[in-house]
Amino acid sequence: MPPTLTLPRIDGTLTRYTLTGQAAVQGAPGPIESRIGMAAVHVVADPLAAINPTLDVALDWDATLAFRRHLWSLGLAVAEAMDTSQRGMGFPWAAAKELITRSVAEAKTIPGAVIASGAGTDELQPGPRVTIADVEAAYEESCGFIESVGGRIILMASRALAACAKGPDDYVKVYGRILGQVREPVIIHWLGDMFDPALAGYWGSRDLDRATETLLAIVNDYAAKIDGVKISLLEQKREIAMRRRFPRGVRMYTGDDFDYPTTIGGDAHGHSDALLGIFDVIAPAASAALHALDRGDRAAFDRVLAPTLTLSRHLFGAPTRFYKTGVVFAAYLNGHQSHFRMVGGLESARSIPHLAEQFVLMDRAALLRDPDQAADRMRRVLAVAGIV
Repeated sequence: MPPTLTLPRIDGTLTRYTLTGQAAVQGAPGPIESRIGMAAVHVVADPLAAINPTLDVALDWDATLAFRRHLWSLGLAVAEAMDTSQRGMGFPWAAAKELITRSVAEAKTIPGAVIASGAGTDELQPGPRVTIADVEAAYEESCGFIESVGGRIILMASRALAACAKGPDDYVKVYGRILGQVREPVIIHWLGDMFDPALAGYWGSRDLDRATETLLAIVNDYAAKIDGVKISLLEQKREIAMRRRFPRGVRMYTGDDFDYPTTIGGDAHGHSDALLGIFDVIAPAASAALHALDRGDRAAFDRVLAPTLTLSRHLFGAPTRFYKTGVVFAAYLNGHQSHFRMVGGLESARSIPHLAEQFVLMDRAALLRDPDQAADRMRRVLAVAGIV
């Protein structure tokens, strides 16, 4: 019999929930040909490290790298040291450098493994003394490090640039300088302020239409140095409109965690590839769906991903930046790590009713790979919250 638990609702009441008993969706091994499916991946904190978890960082390297091998085994690519790994929310550039070094080295041991890593300006704290030259130097240091260990670059948005830029021309100057130096084409990441409030007004304007034009101008001027652009604005129409204006050879990597099946599936005018935090959570379903596209089976693609959308919209609900808590909670439920602890103590960023709803939605989407284990771990979390 499927397990039954007492779960808290959002309204503060308790309810009895019996798991569906359905078999977990299984990912498919082997490379994916029709799309690039990158998962922005989380890190596994070391719960036994004798540190102050709100100030210091210690990772469980075995579990962190094992999860990346899990993704590669499903044909997915890894986007390393991105916001999903808590860059800018407790995970500093100094720690990210070791993560990137280890992950790139691990990828080289696995045939066909694809990895790209986030380059940003983490160590440059926004302030009145920060200049455009400082931002350029920080980006150069970060990009140079990633290239020095044999990695590919994802050019992350910069809080420092957002704070000191006077207008679109400053963005054109900074990105032009960096793109002129990189060895291989990079992925540019436009992260909306729903993910990071400090990035409001990126590209020199709070008017998204004007911001879009600035980014498109950069893409057109430096197309040979740009593999693609990741858009994390949660605006499907804007993503599709931008995609249709890209120069030939520049990819759109959807970051729309609210409606990724539509943008990835595409239409007669094209499709988006994917660079998504939710792929960390739904990796088996993402793998199965993308392999279905390889076979030309759009119906199977839609059928597999449809149940994951409600889950994704829940995890990425406002305040969106705390979605990382749900990502790590999913890894805990599915046995990819032995504990529910996070860098910076961010496991406390979502309420117990929120996590209980996530548990239900994962079950309904057939994303609990061992329902009995997941139910036992859910009970432990509930017990700590006083629900027995």
